[in-house]
Amino acid sequence: MTPNPQTSRRLPTVQRGGAEAALCLRPSCKEELSSALRAAYEGGRRVERVDLRLLPPLFTHVPEDMTVTVTPCLTLAELQAGLGRRGQWLPLDPPNPGRLTLSELIATNASGPRRFGYGGIRDHLIGLEVVLGDGRLVHSGGKVVKNVAGYDLLKLFVGDQGSLGVVVEATFKLLPLPEREQWVQARCATLAEAGARIEAVLEQAITPVVLDLHGAASASSLGLTLGFAGTREEVDWQLAEAGGLGFSEPGNLDHETHFHAPGLAPPQRASVLPSRLVEFIGILAPESFVARAGQGVVYYRGGPPPPKDGLPMKLNRRIKETFDPRHVFPDAPL
Repeated sequence: MTPNPQTSRRLPTVQRGGAEAALCLRPSCKEELSSALRAAYEGGRRVERVDLRLLPPLFTHVPEDMTVTVTPCLTLAELQAGLGRRGQWLPLDPPNPGRLTLSELIATNASGPRRFGYGGIRDHLIGLEVVLGDGRLVHSGGKVVKNVAGYDLLKLFVGDQGSLGVVVEATFKLLPLPEREQWVQARCATLAEAGARIEAVLEQAITPVVLDLHGAASASSLGLTLGFAGTREEVDWQLAEAGGLGFSEPGNLDHETHFHAPGLAPPQRASVLPSRLVEFIGILAPESFVARAGQGVVYYRGGPPPPKDGLPMKLNRRIKETFDPRHVFPDAPL
């Protein structure tokens, strides 16, 4: 990371409450944000929120390199629409992309069912510009895919909940839009049957981009959804192989859309070893759930809170003290 020179202009801020209330910032450029954060750092102030919608828009798509550099106030849906006009996309599909900004996407490490086949945001993020709590504008990564200079520190800001800095520019590597996507599913009467089907899928040569287990306590059966993407020939072959495993019913991603519908309370989230997923769901006994069966991630409602054992609390505190020693930004929720 290399700091950039900064201006000394001070950004007008919106204050809430008394003189020591947390600040809400609305910068019109990176330099104003840098100046305001430096002033907060020197004055021992906390910043509650940073609104980036006044930043100059940036959308630099280089189709031949399959990269895009953008300001993070853009929504994921807006990004995908722009990329789609050139036959490319960022292979991330978290819930409600029309409302989720890229800044929120990075801060929450959000993902969707296609993560099984394409990976998460850390797999596609290749460059960041971030303003730290002391006002430094720093760079990590680059704007080309083959970039190996320096430490790969940008991954620390993925999932930081806005606790380490403010992302003001991000560069992603892209993929071509698949020629075809197709979903199939199988119904399972019990969790044990679902576990056996998941093992059968993972032992085959097929490479689904989606492997979701979903259901509800009130349902008479569980759903196991497979998704395939690629050329027509690739998808047709994999569908035939999946049919031999009992996945003959047409499927879709409605389970994901309904589970994360706007207006519903946010679900709880837990992660376990994929080999323990079915056992873990049985212990949770949630009212409803959607699980990434190939990764061990469970989103659920109506069960106990997820266990916090094993969280690297000491490491998290060390990172926070390194990047934001005066706690200008809120601490990340546990």
